[in-house]
Amino acid sequence: MKIVAADSGSAILDRNLQPQRIVATSSIVVDIPYRSALAQISDALMVEADRHDLIVTELRMCRKLLESVSADEIHIDMTLGGVSVSKLTFSDLREMSISSKAKHNIRQVLPELRKLAIQIEQAYKVEVLAIGKESIPVRIAELTAGAHSVIYASAEALRNGSAIFLGLPTLCTITVDNDQITAKSLQSGEHDVLGFAVDKEGIMEKVHISEFNNPIVRGFKILKIKTKGT
Repeated sequence: MKIVAADSGSAILDRNLQPQRIVATSSIVVDIPYRSALAQISDALMVEADRHDLIVTELRMCRKLLESVSADEIHIDMTLGGVSVSKLTFSDLREMSISSKAKHNIRQVLPELRKLAIQIEQAYKVEVLAIGKESIPVRIAELTAGAHSVIYASAEALRNGSAIFLGLPTLCTITVDNDQITAKSLQSGEHDVLGFAVDKEGIMEKVHISEFNNPIVRGFKILKIKTKGT
């Protein structure tokens, strides 16, 4: 079964290691054995960390990817038990055992999400499922966004001439091998799950990165990115 998924990941942190801007979003397609993306697209976001409408951007990315790949399902990062988004109603939402804050955030974007899901089903015959972090494809999309965020954040460090702290997705580590950046999962049972990005513009050779544990949030790592020679 081929699955398209999308997620956003990584954040520019301030000097107190508080998230300021979400860096990247990625859409990917996967198939057995569901370890990494067969195809992917990514965009730099650089939007406020408290934005609640990113799920709409992510579903649009899925639709864009479907222009060039086929799939049997779409998984998006809303943990609602795998309900079909095109059929999700406000009444359904009221009955769900999720937080009031989560319900409020979903209500804000549900009309647009449903509209997009219906368009996708009609055009591509693919159902959009709100399965969230239970989905391995969503996890791969999150790691893919994390890998691309290293390139985007490094480009910003070069533009600004100052060091940047990049908060990575949960339980992952970054490796850089020539022009390939890999975000490898550290989650138990996900030792072979990863996301990757290719540095086509030679950005990484101009920066130095170091990785360390986030001291105030367990399970997260941080990259310090600075231009070489500084």
